[in-house]
Amino acid sequence: MTYPVKISLVEPSLIIRSGLLAVLHQLSTFQMDVFEITDIEQMKYVLSRQKPDILIINPSVLNFYPLQQIRKDAANPNLKCVALQNSLSDNALQKVCDEVISIYDSAEQIRDKLTRLISEADTANPPELLTNREKEIIVCVIKGMTNNKIADTLHLSAHTVVSHRRNIASKLQIHSVAGLTIYAIVNKLVELNELKQ
Repeated sequence: MTYPVKISLVEPSLIIRSGLLAVLHQLSTFQMDVFEITDIEQMKYVLSRQKPDILIINPSVLNFYPLQQIRKDAANPNLKCVALQNSLSDNALQKVCDEVISIYDSAEQIRDKLTRLISEADTANPPELLTNREKEIIVCVIKGMTNNKIADTLHLSAHTVVSHRRNIASKLQIHSVAGLTIYAIVNKLVELNELKQ
């Protein structure tokens, strides 16, 4: 997940919102940008522009606004939604969220819940390890092309090809053509029958 973590806090009560903000700012586990939202209309506007990673929301604000629509409005299908429980509320509203934070939770409990959500997002969406150009270069390398041939084929300078190859080796920790071949097959960059030709 990109840092700082973007959090939208939807809570109409200034007192509750301010208290949760104070607790969030005490957490030193990760950096965060927190946007305060007071109602559903403001939330719709902010979601499309901020594109938060985590939405902490008082479920009573939702009414009949479905979580799928919130994720669509946020342009983030992996948005984590956290229900803010500040009173006895409908369990069905809380069940649609990924987590529940109670006003009775300690700072450590809130930190642990948010940290778990962030790590889930990181494992669900690992960052793209290689660029498309680096993948093209891997395919050329395993097909036996020299740096100059790769440069001619991809319309690059030989120096750029060498730089890309250095980056590929650094990212993957693979330093042989055989290792790159296995990587390319496993990650479906090439088909096995392409290599036999």
